[in-house]
Amino acid sequence: MSRRRTLSRKKKIALAVTAVAVAGSGAFALAATSNAANVQNASNSTVCKGLATALGNNQSFIAGQKAAPDAQSAARIANREAVIAQIKVQQEASGCQVGESVQAGGVAQPGGAAQAGGSAQDPQASQPAGNAPATTAPAGNTGNASGQQVCKGSTVTLSGEAGAPAASSNQFPAGTRLKVTNLDNNKSTTVTVTSVSGSCALLNNAAFEQVREPGKFLIRRAVIEKVG
Repeated sequence: MSRRRTLSRKKKIALAVTAVAVAGSGAFALAATSNAANVQNASNSTVCKGLATALGNNQSFIAGQKAAPDAQSAARIANREAVIAQIKVQQEASGCQVGESVQAGGVAQPGGAAQAGGSAQDPQASQPAGNAPATTAPAGNTGNASGQQVCKGSTVTLSGEAGAPAASSNQFPAGTRLKVTNLDNNKSTTVTVTSVSGSCALLNNAAFEQVREPGKFLIRRAVIEKVG
């Protein structure tokens, strides 16, 4: 006569709890994988590339200031670190990889690690930022002035900095007037360089808004002219 084994009530409850725990962990893993798959980066999103470029430019500027510091370097670095923090907030809000940066040459660096040798420092970096003249470009300026085209083939993005329309540059000293034209929408703005950065022309938020296309953080087809 065969004997049938039966599970006690406690053992049945324990097995049920284990099964629920395993199923829950599996669902969590699938959700985490799905969320990771939804994160975009500079290789598949124009918005993310623009933000990554802005982040990389600011990291390059900080690296340049640390390599050749002067009396104003600490203040400049603190300002750019605040800008980087704001860009990371924008990356998260846009569904981009937070901390991703694009350094000189278009090399993407995950996690915000600055690439060695990617910085470019303006020869006029030692000039105190407070000596730079404020921009006189009014909001909505169409930039009718024309001048010598410079930095051919350069893309233009934003620094994340607030304030009146202005630009920063690694090619031109503070006080230089630059006209930036977005060929994709034929909008132009003429601004004054007020600080240094890691690119030919890096526009602050107000200046970039005057020439940007909705939802984009990078101008691929740009003409940069020195007008004063």
